[in-house]
Amino acid sequence: MSRKTPHSLKKIGYTVAAIMGGFLVSPGVAHAVPSFATQTGQPCAACHVGAFGPQLTPFGRDFKLNGYTMTDGNKHGLPVSLMLQSSFTNTKKDNSSPTHGFGPNNNFSLDQISAFYAGALTEHAGAFIQATYDGVANSFAWDNADIRYAHPFTIAGQDVVAGVSLNNTPTVQDLWNTTPAWGFPYSSSALANTPSASPLIGSDGLNQQVLGTTAYADIDGMVYVEGGAYHGLSGNIRNTLGEGINGTNTYQGLIPYWRVALQHDFNDAHYFEIGTYGLTANVYPSGVTSGGTDHYVDNAVDATYQWHADPDNFVSAHMSYMHEDRNLKATLAGSANTDQYLNQFKADVSYSYKNTWTPSLQYFKTTGSADAVDSLSSPNSEGFTAELAYVPFGKADSPMPWFNGRVALQYTGYTQYNGTSTNASDNNTVFLNLWLTLDPVAPFYEGK
Repeated sequence: MSRKTPHSLKKIGYTVAAIMGGFLVSPGVAHAVPSFATQTGQPCAACHVGAFGPQLTPFGRDFKLNGYTMTDGNKHGLPVSLMLQSSFTNTKKDNSSPTHGFGPNNNFSLDQISAFYAGALTEHAGAFIQATYDGVANSFAWDNADIRYAHPFTIAGQDVVAGVSLNNTPTVQDLWNTTPAWGFPYSSSALANTPSASPLIGSDGLNQQVLGTTAYADIDGMVYVEGGAYHGLSGNIRNTLGEGINGTNTYQGLIPYWRVALQHDFNDAHYFEIGTYGLTANVYPSGVTSGGTDHYVDNAVDATYQWHADPDNFVSAHMSYMHEDRNLKATLAGSANTDQYLNQFKADVSYSYKNTWTPSLQYFKTTGSADAVDSLSSPNSEGFTAELAYVPFGKADSPMPWFNGRVALQYTGYTQYNGTSTNASDNNTVFLNLWLTLDPVAPFYEGK
């Protein structure tokens, strides 16, 4: 992605980075959005691996499954949170066409400022709604939204949690960090080049461009099933929400979505999940409705392993493999070769020590037929991402639990990029990310 800010915002990025750095190395201060921590009375580390989101612990998955409604019984005011991200990006080779407002390399940026409503609505309903100012694109828009109703009950001696989610991004409602909305890396540079080919699910052409409802059920903590459908938002609605419509895909009819997962926690130490998810969509490429639609079918398998027997040590591993069939009958009208495919494999592992230091490593690989969507002779890309994250707050003994911060140093290296190994490493990226989040209401309720 290549987007930039005006010069004045670039200066703000420098200032914010310095301020964040000062907070993070200063003693005494406590994401995950903090309004959830305030509501439950639990530290961020209870729900999130490494004391910072989005990677979920078993407790965090249960909180989300039950509709964000768990509470400590106290009054905490309106459940709102604020988030700020700032970063520094270096690539091995200068960008020959940098985004307006930034140089060809070594850029500081104010990436995001977000506001959230994140908490219970009723005894059985809750919401996670995000609005974001994108400092790189210099734009404001709605972001991830997941409003859900959940109710536990018993059938034939089996504990069941059933619910409904209204959301705007397929997989944003998911419980596992193997799906695109919440998968590793949890933050990445908006200024670095990234491979052009990607499946429809998880793409900018779908995220926040649709609205849908899915119904789900968790049976005895072992079987999870979910199904529903999305519908593309009209151009007027997308403009109102800040998403824009110029050159973006639109969708014909409903977009069915499905999810099935099997899971088990052995002796409260070893957690395993294996599942599948996917969707199918008819797409008007670039929003042009006169030439018919392309047809996409995404099918994925995923798996999660977590070891959490020791409170000071937490190991997580995730894997996903997605196969996408594309019939590009609109994009390639008149061609004999409209049937194409894309495969994407990702696997990552992380180790969190005392919910403070979390090194992570991911391997990724994309293969497929010639990518007419992105005008590539081959979509094949391969590489790895290594990251070290530091979170000094968000633990049970942290003061100010309504505040948290994270700093992460990340390196992405490529052995193949958009179909070629030649000069693939020119896109290698160093990314330093600084992330602050707080609940601005909670301090006024402390001790009450």
